[in-house]
Amino acid sequence: MDITKIERMKELNRLLEKASDAYYNTGVEIMSDHEYDTLYDELSELEKETGVILSGSRTQKVGYEVSSALKKVKHTSKMLSLDKTKSISELTEWLGENKGFLSWKLDGLTIVLTYENGRLAQAVTRGNGEVGEDITANARHIKGIPAAVPFKGKLVIRGEALMKYSDFEKVNAEIEEGARYKNPRNLCVGTVRNLDSRITAERNINFFAFNLVSADGYDENSFSERIKWLEAHGFQTVHGITVTKETLEASVKEFESGIAENELPSDGLVLMLDDVAYGLSLGVTSHAPRNGMAFKWRDETADTKLIEVEWSASRTGLLNPVAVFEPVELEGTTVSRASVHNLSIVKQLKLGIGDTVSVYKANMIIPQILENKTCSDSLKIPESCPVCGGRTEIKTSDEEVETLVCANPECAAKHIGKFEHFVQRDAMNIVGLSTATIEMLVREGFIHSFRDFYHLDDHMEKITSLEGFGEKSYQKLHEAVEASRHTELSRVLYAMGIPNIGRASSRLICSVYPEAEMLEKLTEEELTSIDTIGDVLAKDFVGFFKDPDNVREFHELLNELEIVPPEAADSDSPVSGKTFVITGSVKLWKNRNELKAFIETKGGKVSSAVSSKTDYLINNDSASNSTKNKTAKSLGVPIITEEEFKAIAEA
Repeated sequence: MDITKIERMKELNRLLEKASDAYYNTGVEIMSDHEYDTLYDELSELEKETGVILSGSRTQKVGYEVSSALKKVKHTSKMLSLDKTKSISELTEWLGENKGFLSWKLDGLTIVLTYENGRLAQAVTRGNGEVGEDITANARHIKGIPAAVPFKGKLVIRGEALMKYSDFEKVNAEIEEGARYKNPRNLCVGTVRNLDSRITAERNINFFAFNLVSADGYDENSFSERIKWLEAHGFQTVHGITVTKETLEASVKEFESGIAENELPSDGLVLMLDDVAYGLSLGVTSHAPRNGMAFKWRDETADTKLIEVEWSASRTGLLNPVAVFEPVELEGTTVSRASVHNLSIVKQLKLGIGDTVSVYKANMIIPQILENKTCSDSLKIPESCPVCGGRTEIKTSDEEVETLVCANPECAAKHIGKFEHFVQRDAMNIVGLSTATIEMLVREGFIHSFRDFYHLDDHMEKITSLEGFGEKSYQKLHEAVEASRHTELSRVLYAMGIPNIGRASSRLICSVYPEAEMLEKLTEEELTSIDTIGDVLAKDFVGFFKDPDNVREFHELLNELEIVPPEAADSDSPVSGKTFVITGSVKLWKNRNELKAFIETKGGKVSSAVSSKTDYLINNDSASNSTKNKTAKSLGVPIITEEEFKAIAEA
C-alpha cells in the first residue's frame, strides 16, 4: 500500500470538509467550484486506485452538516447525489436505448415536502443526506409550495428552493456589504434556514419540484408525466424535456444556448430515466443512485497574462482584489477582469504581475481564475488604501479567511452611502448616477466630498478611459450634474444627510427660514417653534451644524449651486393645509415617497406619527391592529384608503 496516497486522501478530505462546511454553513467560499470538483475527482480516483475509502470520506457525504438550531429530522431513505459527467458522449452512452427526462440542475437548497390529507405537513432540507432540518414554518412562505393540494393521500416530493438572479441582486444590495452573500445559493440557504420566518416571507424564494417520490395510489410510471402531474397540482416544476440518444446532444446544446437568459441559478443538467420502475430497479451504489446522471458544463478556458490586481474599496472598508488581464474570448464574449474574492485566494493562487493565468467562466457566466501557471507569488499587498492613502490591515475571520481592509474610519469609500443619499431624486436629483458609478468615482479618487461632483470635468479624460464609461456616458453624467446646480434650498438641506431630517422636514424648515445663512445658526428653540418639529429633530439639526467640517462642506456645496425658489404648493387643493400619515403598502402610487410628494405638491403635510394634529391616516388595511391604526382610532383620526384619499384630492 502506498502510504503517500493515503496521506493525500486524508489531506483531500480535510480540504473538502473545510470548504464544504464554510460554503454550506456560513456562506463563505474559500475555494471555487472548479477547485472543489478537481479535488473531489482526485479523491475519487485515489479511492478507486487504492481500493480504500477512509472513514468519513467526502465521496460518501452529501450536502452540508446540520449545525443550526432548527429541529433535526431523519430522512426515511438516504438522499444521495447523482454521478456526474462533463462528456455528452458518456451521457449518451449511459442513456442507451432508454428514454430520458433532461432538465436544469438548479443551484439552490434541496427540500423534501410531505403532504397529508391535502395539507403541507412537513418540509425538510437535504442536510447531510441522512438528517435534515425542519423548515416547515419557512416553507409556507416560499413561492411554488402550495399550502394545500387536491390530492388527499400521502404525497412526498423533492425540489429546489432558490432565488432568481434579479431578486438576489435586490436583496443583497440591502445587506451591509461586509455581510453580503456571494451568490444566490448562499443567500437562499441563509434565508430558508433563518429562524425568523418573516425573513423568508420578505424575500422572493421560489421552489421548483423536480421529483415525485411517492403518492398513495398514483401509479404513473413516466418520470416526465409525473412532473406534469405535480404542475397540475399547483407546484412550480423544473423545466425539462424528454430525450432519446438521437436527440440528447442537440437538446443539451439547446439548454446551453439558454444559460445567459436563464433567470434561475443552474450548475448543469440532470438526466433521469423516464421509466421510473426500471430506474429504481437498478438500485444504488454506495453514494449515488443509478437512475440518473448529472451533466456539468465543460468550462472553456483560455490562458492570458495578468496585467495588474486592482484593490476595489467598498463602503465597509474591505479592499476586494480584482484581477485585470489581457483580453481573451470566452463563451462568445471578451473578458479582461475577474474577481479574486479575498486575500486568501490571492495567496492560494500565488499571483504576480506578468504571470500566465488560466481563466474560465463559472457556469459559463462569471469570469474566474482557474489556475496560475507560473506562480511567481510576487504580488505586493498594498500597505495603503488606494482611495484615501490610509493604512491597510489584514483581518482573519473565524473560517480563517483573510481579507484586506482600510483602517481609516474617514476613508471616502466608507461614505458611499452618504453620496448615494446626496444624488437621489428627493435630494440633488443627479439622474442616472448609480451606486456602481459612485463607487467607481470614489475608488478612482475623483470624489471625496459633495463639491467634487461638480468638478468631474477635471478628470474627464481619465473617466472616459475607464471600462464601461465612454464619452457618451460621461456626457450624460455631465448634463445631469449641471442640471442639478439649479435647485431648491430644501433639497440641499435634505441632501446634506442630517440625522432624522427628511424631505418633509427640510421643506418645512426652509419655508420658515428661506435663507441658507439662517439655517446653520438656528437654535433648538427656533426649530421646535415650527409645527411638527420636535426636540429630537431640533437637537440633531443643531448638532450637525456645530461640526465645523459639516459647515465647511455646506458652504462649499452652496458655492457650486444656484438656489431657486420652491414651486408653489396648490393652495386651492382640498388637501392643502391638511396633515397626513401614511402607513402600510401602497398600490396607486409607486411607493410611499411618491404619495408623500403628491400630498406636498397639493399643499398638504406628511408626518411620521399619528397625533391629535393628524387629519387623516392613509392605510389600505384599515382593519389591521397596527399601532398607528390603534392610535388613530383612539384619537378619532379617520383611516382612509388610497382610493378614498384620491377621491378627496380630486374633489
